[in-house]
Amino acid sequence: MRILALSALALLAACTGKPSFNDPALSDRKLNLEEFFDGNLVAKGQFQDIFGTVRRRFDVTIKGDWDGERLRLVEDFVYEDGSTEQRIWTLVKTGPDSWRGTAPGVIGEATGTEDGDRFNWRYTIDLPIPAADGSLDTVRVTFDDWMWLLSDDRLLNRAYMRRFGVDVGDVTISFEKLD
Repeated sequence: MRILALSALALLAACTGKPSFNDPALSDRKLNLEEFFDGNLVAKGQFQDIFGTVRRRFDVTIKGDWDGERLRLVEDFVYEDGSTEQRIWTLVKTGPDSWRGTAPGVIGEATGTEDGDRFNWRYTIDLPIPAADGSLDTVRVTFDDWMWLLSDDRLLNRAYMRRFGVDVGDVTISFEKLD
């Protein structure tokens, strides 16, 4: 019976709608990742499980540097429990609207595509997750990140997370460009 219930839950989670480049654009803005993330930014976000329960909140400061060929993002996370994490992304523009990138913990390369006011970023990463005893466990998840440029200095990000091909939750982040 338990297997049947879990199978039904997995099927229901798989049926939830996700963004697509086939969705109509909601603005005529043009997101240029290298322009938006060049400089100093702050962000606030949270992780929700598939039931909608907020499991973790965080603040992020980001220092971005675009040198004309690569975009380097230094992300410093502070979680609600006071724990911290740093992730350093190195992104390279591979075409007019395409990107690839690496960061510690990312398996292989992340790939991304810009389209109008949107950016889709996909990757698999080993995420550090706090364990009950205070140590850190590592969990391998796949991200399907969607970003929308809301204004010249605001960007909304919703990232859908999967583990073993099953939805486990999503992350919502609001970015603000400071300079």
